[in-house]
Parts: sequence; C-alpha cells; structure tokens
Amino acid sequence: MNEFENATAPPPPPAGTAPQEDRTVALIVHLTGIVTGFIVPLIIWLVNKDNPAKAWLNDQSKEALNFQITVFFGYVICWVLAFVIIGGLLMPLVWLVNLVFCILAGLKANEGVAYRYPFAIRLIK
Repeated sequence: MNEFENATAPPPPPAGTAPQEDRTVALIVHLTGIVTGFIVPLIIWLVNKDNPAKAWLNDQSKEALNFQITVFFGYVICWVLAFVIIGGLLMPLVWLVNLVFCILAGLKANEGVAYRYPFAIRLIK
C-alpha cells in the first residue's frame, strides 16, 4: 500500500440514516464555511469528536474543516501571487469555488448523504 491510495477517503459506511438534528448541524457547518472559514467546522468537530453517536456529523465536520483549510491555502497562494497580479485575478475564483462547493455540500448533508469535496487536503483524519 503506498501513500497515494488513501488520497481520497471514501465516505463512511451507512449505519442507518443520520438524525435530522445531525443533518441540520452538518448543513450549517458546510454553509458557514463560506463566511467564517474553518472556525465553525473546527468547533463542531472538537465538540463531537469523542461522541460515537455523532459519527456521521463528526465525519462531515472533518470534511468541511479539511476543505476550508484547503481554501485557506488557496487564499494564501493568491495573496503571494498578488505581487505578480495573477493572484488578484485568482482570488475571486477561489471564493466562487468555495461558495459553490459549500452550497452543494450543505444540500447533500441535509439529505443525509456523506458528501466528499472533489479536492481537499485531508489533514484531519
């Protein structure tokens, strides 16, 4: 097994449907990433990481947290590239990608589907 086989983690196996409360919190976690970045997903993950009854919510908060960290890295790269003008042009694109994927993730999470962002650096496992 090499290090690249685990690059994209599969969603957790379905262990029944997620409770409506967890689906609503997951929706909020994904959508607040648009405005607050990684703060809300980090708080929800830290609160629920040791609770086995919240495994689905824990998974979704980790997924949102990893994506927001990736977006943060994108903003940092754009800021560095702003000195050669290209970063200023890419920053709205990073914001738009964040907006679209957070909305898609929130809608899927509200349906009870374990959403995986198409690209994210998975630092939190």
